[in-house]
Amino acid sequence: MVDDDESFARAIGRLLRAAGFGTVIYHSAEAFLKGFAAGTVNCLVLDIQLGGMSGLDLGRRLAAMGARIPVIFVTASEDDGNCQQAREINCSAFLHKPVNGQALIGAIQHAVQPA
Repeated sequence: MVDDDESFARAIGRLLRAAGFGTVIYHSAEAFLKGFAAGTVNCLVLDIQLGGMSGLDLGRRLAAMGARIPVIFVTASEDDGNCQQAREINCSAFLHKPVNGQALIGAIQHAVQPA
């Protein structure tokens, strides 16, 4: 998970761990890229608006690297353009904050199930 809102990230991290998902939290796209190793991430929950590199830019960078990670974007923004841009870069789901926990868990389960 990449989100610069520490309290939101902590809460979602607890929810995901309680649901049985191994969860690592990064507070910036740059920190994620430093720790990223291909094949170790099954799904990425990614905020669009981050300090520094945006979530959309991170999604584009991962796509350019050939990473085939399902991405679930979350945002507090009401900008419809974000949703369109997200769908162009391997977006599995697009959720608005405050995120419904069951919707997020369902989106992750859908994203990681074998095709």
